[in-house]
Order: sequence, then C-alpha cells, then structure tokens
Amino acid sequence: MQVLHDAPLAPLTTFRLGGPATRLVTATTDAEVIAAVREADDTGTPLLVIGGGSNLVIGDHGFEGTALVIATKGFTLLGTRLELAAGEVWTDAVARTVEEGLAGVECLAGIPGSAGATPIQNVGAYGQEVSSTITEVVAYDRTTRETVTLTNTECAFSYRHSRFKEDPRRYVVLRVRFALEDADGLSAPIKYAETARALGVEPGDRVPLAAARETVLKLRSGKGMVLDPEDHDTWSAGSFFTNPILTEEEFEAFHARVEQRLGADVQPPAYPAGEGHTKTSAAWLIDKAGFTKGYGTGPARISTKHTLALTNRGSATTEDLLALAREVVTGVREAFGITLVNEPVTVGVSL
Repeated sequence: MQVLHDAPLAPLTTFRLGGPATRLVTATTDAEVIAAVREADDTGTPLLVIGGGSNLVIGDHGFEGTALVIATKGFTLLGTRLELAAGEVWTDAVARTVEEGLAGVECLAGIPGSAGATPIQNVGAYGQEVSSTITEVVAYDRTTRETVTLTNTECAFSYRHSRFKEDPRRYVVLRVRFALEDADGLSAPIKYAETARALGVEPGDRVPLAAARETVLKLRSGKGMVLDPEDHDTWSAGSFFTNPILTEEEFEAFHARVEQRLGADVQPPAYPAGEGHTKTSAAWLIDKAGFTKGYGTGPARISTKHTLALTNRGSATTEDLLALAREVVTGVREAFGITLVNEPVTVGVSL
C-alpha cells in the first residue's frame, strides 16, 4: 500500500482538474482497500474513492481527507463467467472478452475508467449497459463492516443509476461478475441505430465481435470519447449530462416549447423509457439551445466533436468548467424548460 501526503489529484482524473488530497492511498489488494476504508471510518476521516477518475469533478481546493485509489488487478474467466477486480482497466477488459470470443460488453469498448466503477453508474453506450450482463457485485459494506455479495436485482440498476450511486457512502466495490455469451464469435444483437448503420447491418443483427468493437471505437473517437493525451477534446468526463427522462406531461410541455422556438415541423428526439416516460437527447437540447460544438472562449469549452462533452483545453480550473456547465444548464432550461443533470460525480463543488 502506497501512502502520499498533500498529493495532487488532477493527474488521476480524465479532466486533469482538481486540487490535492490531504492523504493519497493506493491499494493493490482487496484487503488493502478494506483496511484503508476501515481506517478512514474509524478515525472519522472523509474518504474519496478513485477508480479510473473518468467520472470525477474535483474542486480546485482539493479534498481534505483520504483519497483511495483502487489499483487491484484480476481477470478471471470460467467458461462464459467473468470476474473482474475493481481496479482493472475497463477498456482492456472489454478487449480481452472480445479476444476470448465472448459477447455482451463489446459495444462498451473505449469507455475510460475502471471495472469497479461500471456498476455504480450502470455504464452504457451504443445499445448496451453493464446491468444486462452483471450477475453479482462484491463490495465492502461500510455500515455492517462486512464484505457482501449483491445480486443483479439487489444492485437496483436503472438508467445511469444503481444502489451504489443512490447511497455513495455505503459501498466500496471490490469485484464485479458478469455472465457473457458464446455466440460463435459473433456479437450480441446490435441495438443502436448508429452502430448498425456504421456496420451496414439492421438493428438486431449480429456481427463479428472484433467488427463491433472496432466500429464502436471509431464512432467514439470521432466524438472525442476515446482518451488521447494529445487531444484536448478527450480531456473530459465523456458525456457531462444525462439524457432527460420525462413524464407524459413534461414531454408535452417540452414539445410545445420546441414548436414555439424551432417551428412546428421540428420533432425532438423521443425514445420509450418505461411506461408513461420518454427519454430525449441532452446533446440535442444543448445544440438547439445555442451551445454548438466548440462553444466557449475560455480554457473550458464544449468539445469540437460532441456537444455533450465539456472539456479542459489545457489550462482550465474546475471553476472554469463549472461556469461553463452552469451556463449550459441555464440556457437549456430557459429554452426548453428542462433542467439537465450532471453525470460526473462532483467532489467539494456543485452546479
């Protein structure tokens, strides 16, 4: 276990923003993770758990407490059953499942971060979510001070949400277990229209696993969603806002605002999201509210490749980023009556 004091946190995040932590602990085994968590709890020390740092917005003043980096390793495959240690790099794990000829997470290629973070956010993209393949999550329960195993149902997954995100101070994820599919080298059925178009197939078709992964990586790269130290469009947390899910009443009011602002012939994006609910596109809202690709003049700007990503152009502070985020939230609310919700976790700051 490595322990540092007054340690910078910005290099541990994909935004490359945030001040130092009073104490930084790097744990490479589950036992070390649990020991660090218990020590913080026993002493009443604030605890910040860091996986891949791809979903964190840390305040410029830093974090007064213990920041715990989970750097555990472990990729165990038994047939179609996969267990990943929380510290495994997610993109590497996806690549290995594809190499092994197993389907279920191939369209989640290129998503930065650690395996342990995936159930917290119920990570999803291009028609797949980890909740579709996760069978169990092994976690340390800070309330009972025990290691527990939660089933898929007990994880209470929903869109970009879970039991872990609902109660962020209770659980520390240690391991994640998946049930994948052996489809003779083929992918899971392609669900996302953009992916199907890029592959030249129909939604519902299967394609070679490698083709699915490579196509998703190409699509993500085109939007600045694959990490590249030389490309400031990737100095981000990916999608900064979640797609709003609206009730029937809310969607009708939204549709009326669209008609008033953009004309009766404009139809906003609308996707079924459970009984009585419709999901619309945060990227569309941002763009139509006037925040186009590359918007901004300061060191924090909207990506030149994707309106849903807010980026650090190299010299931004967290306050620069938050000012831009607040401007976007206000503009979308005034234009369409919808309040966007940030997807990244904020530490010591808020919108």
